[in-house]
This record gives sequence, structure tokens and C-alpha cells, in this order.
Amino acid sequence: MDTVHTRYGEIPVAGCLEWHDNGALMSCAPAGPMLLETPHGVLPVQHSTDDLRRRTVQALHFHRNGLLKHLPLEAPTEIQTPAGRMRAELVTFHANGALARAFPLNGKLSGYWTQEDEGRLAGPVTLATPLGSVTARVIGVSFCPEGTLRSLTLWPGEVLDVLTPAGVISTRTGISFRPDGSLRSVEPARPVPVTTPVGVVQAFDLDACGIHGDSNSLAFTPDGSVRRVATSLTQIVAVGPDKSERRFRPASRESLCGDAEREPVPMWLEFSPEMVLVRAAPDAKPVRLSTAGQAFRTTPHLEQFANPFGKMGCTV
Repeated sequence: MDTVHTRYGEIPVAGCLEWHDNGALMSCAPAGPMLLETPHGVLPVQHSTDDLRRRTVQALHFHRNGLLKHLPLEAPTEIQTPAGRMRAELVTFHANGALARAFPLNGKLSGYWTQEDEGRLAGPVTLATPLGSVTARVIGVSFCPEGTLRSLTLWPGEVLDVLTPAGVISTRTGISFRPDGSLRSVEPARPVPVTTPVGVVQAFDLDACGIHGDSNSLAFTPDGSVRRVATSLTQIVAVGPDKSERRFRPASRESLCGDAEREPVPMWLEFSPEMVLVRAAPDAKPVRLSTAGQAFRTTPHLEQFANPFGKMGCTV
């Protein structure tokens, strides 16, 4: 059996090795049982597979400085994180050795193993957060290089009531924090009115994908004002010095349900003291509106979408 030398000792390997351009090991696939001693505990490296959840042995990855970057675990293992102890099947690390992400589950979805199958294994995790103790099913937990909690990514269907600068908001998908512990962003689980520099906006992203909770559609500045928001239910009216009006509304698209149905596309708004940036759709060219000499107001966008939740089955 071949072995490779690392800062964590000799690792039995199978298959090809990858190397950084400085000659340091980039990745290897373990060929047998191996325990790695880390600041977060002694962790068993994945070296075996099964027929359903994990069909291949995932490789270990290392940073250029030789420290661990990506570590799949052989079995659910309790690790110590800055937010408390939790069981994980996959952990990743920053280049300084600090824990970057911890995932309670690491199954591979396929026609034989679905999200619902994986979800039946997802139990609640209790974590210490800037919001206090939180118990929820999570896909993953992310940390800053300094060791503070960066974000929680919630399991599909999981909803938490989160105290935000805009009030208590039912939140899905994710919650993110700044290194000082202040709330950076949340993903509203349903439309919620929030006060912005242009007026009250119904915050909700129909297309929230849920890949991670690091950056969500409703974001706040350090002082608690709204920095970014997505909406499908609000129009923006900009009134110039000459009283002329420019109206900005969410775009629409053909529904995946077919039958010539139309469905809303979230409009994205970003705010700064000098400017309001508007995207009628996430990939649309942004329109920049100076706040100097202009007044703004908001109105409902309900002409075609009086009951938007009745048409969400194909996209949400």
C-alpha cells in the first residue's frame, strides 16, 4: 500500500495524487483507516463507501501550506466548534487551520438516494449563536477565520423566527452574521414588509436556492438599516425634481407550469447613501438612481400576481 507524508503523519493512499505548484500535496484518496489529530478532535478519515449514500471515497484536500482544507469523515463524529459541539460527516478548514464549515450529513443525492432520504437522517442541532441558543436542522454551519459564527444553512422546510432590525422575521434557508456578531442577512420564509430608503417593500425571494446561508436576499447594514432586498410584490416610483415619474417593477417570465402562465421574477434593490440600484431581475442590467434631488415611494405590484403563492409549485 502506498503512503504519502503530510503534516498529520503518513496517510495510506489509492489512485492519483494532486500537487500544488509549490510541491505541496493538494489532494489524495485514503486507502485505509486513518485518524487525524486536529484542534477540533481526533477525526476518522473516510476510506470506505456504501451502496446508497456515499458511492465513492471523497478525497482529502490540503491548503498550499500543508494544513487540511477538506476532510470527509468515515462516520458521524462529534467535533468541537466555536458554536458548540456537533456531529459532522464533513468538515472544511481555513488556511490558518480554523474551522470553516461543518456539515452534519454528507450523502450523495441520486436516483437511489433522494433529499427526502437524506432528510430522514437530519436531526436537530443546538448551537450557540449571536441570537442565543438555536436548535434546528441544518445543512451546514460556517465560521469566519477568526473563529466567529458566519452563517447557518437551514435544512429545506426548516423555519426559524429571527429577531432582526426589521422585527421578528420567519426565516428559511439561512442566517448570516458579521464577525462582531451583528446580523448580516436572512432569507424570509414568506413576504414581510420592511422599511427601506425608498419606502416599505414586501421582502421575499421566490427563487431563493438554499445552497448556503452566507448571503441572503434581505441584508442589513451594521447600523440596522436595509442594505439589500428582493421583492416580487412591490414597485418603486422615482419622482424627479420636475415631478416626472419613473416606475420600476419586477419582471415576469413564462411559468414552468406551462399553459402560457406568467410568474413574477424577484426584483433586487440595493441601497447606499448616494444611490439606489434596481435590477428588475437578478440577471438584468442594473439601473442606478441617485438619491440627490429625487423622491421615492413604493406601491403594490399585484396586477398579475394577486395570489402569487398559488403559482409557486413549479419554482419553489
